[in-house]
Amino acid sequence: MSTEDHLRLANEAIEKEIEIVTVTAVPASRSPEERQLALKAALEIDPGIGRWTLRAIQLYLVTLVVCCCSGDSGFDGTVMGGINSMKQYQQYFGLSGVGSKTSIIFGIYTVIMCYSGTIPAAYLPDKFGRRFSMFFGNAVLIAGAILSANAKVKGAFLGGRFLTGLGSSCAGASAKSYLAEVTPPHSRGAYLGFLNSFYYVGQMTATGMMVATGRWQNEWSWRLPLYIQVVPAALNVLFIFLCPESPRWLYSIGKTTQARKLLAKLHSKDADVNSPLIDLEMDEIKEKIQIDGVDKRWWDFRPLFASRADRYRAYMVILIGQLSGNGLITYFLPILLKNAGITSQDRVLTLNFVNSGSAIIDRFGRRRILLTSTSIIAAILAIVTGLLSSVGNAARSNAGITFIYLFMVVFSFGWTPMQALYPAEVLSYQARAKGLAFLGIVAQVATLINTFGLPVALEKIGWKDKWIVYAIFFVWDVFEVVVIYMFVVETKGLTLEEIDEVFEQEKPREYRRGVGRM
Repeated sequence: MSTEDHLRLANEAIEKEIEIVTVTAVPASRSPEERQLALKAALEIDPGIGRWTLRAIQLYLVTLVVCCCSGDSGFDGTVMGGINSMKQYQQYFGLSGVGSKTSIIFGIYTVIMCYSGTIPAAYLPDKFGRRFSMFFGNAVLIAGAILSANAKVKGAFLGGRFLTGLGSSCAGASAKSYLAEVTPPHSRGAYLGFLNSFYYVGQMTATGMMVATGRWQNEWSWRLPLYIQVVPAALNVLFIFLCPESPRWLYSIGKTTQARKLLAKLHSKDADVNSPLIDLEMDEIKEKIQIDGVDKRWWDFRPLFASRADRYRAYMVILIGQLSGNGLITYFLPILLKNAGITSQDRVLTLNFVNSGSAIIDRFGRRRILLTSTSIIAAILAIVTGLLSSVGNAARSNAGITFIYLFMVVFSFGWTPMQALYPAEVLSYQARAKGLAFLGIVAQVATLINTFGLPVALEKIGWKDKWIVYAIFFVWDVFEVVVIYMFVVETKGLTLEEIDEVFEQEKPREYRRGVGRM
């Protein structure tokens, strides 16, 4: 080939590159709807990796490793709910299943997640990366689970619960950040929804096993489930460093070339680092992420509340850390069944297994599914309140228990995926690690009502008055429906940086509803 031919080909390549940059570059002056149009144009050129290609399967495996952070949390809540109903466990530690002593056992996990777990959850992901934070958290959780499983006295059991809460808080927050930052924008909801829905893998495994172990007339009936809690955390510890690091974190520490290569591998159909889709994402990352940003200062929580947009996002995080009555069911279902006249330990554990249900990953938009599911669970709680307000009516009690299970199915469909997805989406990069740590505080403060208040309430309130507990949650859920309708912003189909732009608008919900639908 002659020199002239080489020059001609080089000029053509430069012209094509200029054309692509012109189409896909996203200057700061562009509006959110213009950014969405640019994303659509980029996806037409590069639609991303195919669903069943080798690289897609690799991303599924990465997601599975990360989901072990959610699976072990599901295991914990269900194990504690299950062994709390076992006479073998109650007799060993001198407990009754309700009351202040049980509150401490449950609550030590919650308190640690609220406070001690916040610092590593806010510091480690931004300092050492999302992968290391998951590794550290799950390693601590393993130590706590082993200590609890071997406990001979109540103090050692509480110490194990302390470590379990600390590790779970750190690993869980990092898992949400990680998946939000590595998954493609047009399918991010499915991945993050699967993360939190994986909770039910831990839950179903735990309850299915305890149906069998609960029949053993020795202490292994409750010790073995605590040992098995180590399994999902150990899987994460073993394989997390085989997963790629977050491209956005790599960019934040100055490794821009490596970040671009990873984005291409994870998002581009042909792993093309010069793909218009990758150019667009890198342009947005450059605009939104500062290499010397406040995410480098773990103690600086100002990005959560610095501006009106930041405060709006923080309110969305608080909304997700809510009370909808699910904690009442998850932790204290065995006691509720007993109050309804179901006293057989084997039947209680079997019904707890049925409650493990299945969660459907959201595909219909965040706002719509939150509105629909919260309205339905409010209606269900109203029905349960009516059915269980009568004493001694077996038919009404059984109908009430049926609606309790229906409540959990609907909750799993609507709220379970959102608890991982929505906070990770709406928070800006600079605030994501701290914001998810803050979410842990908000969610667990709400859970304190379940873990400290409810055991005492269920012990003190007579059966004829227990419908009041359901009535209180019903009123709260109606309030949530109103708040969701007025304030929740739809984020489906946007890149994380485009979501930032939407929240910068004066009225984010109305703006998103009026323009830029995908």
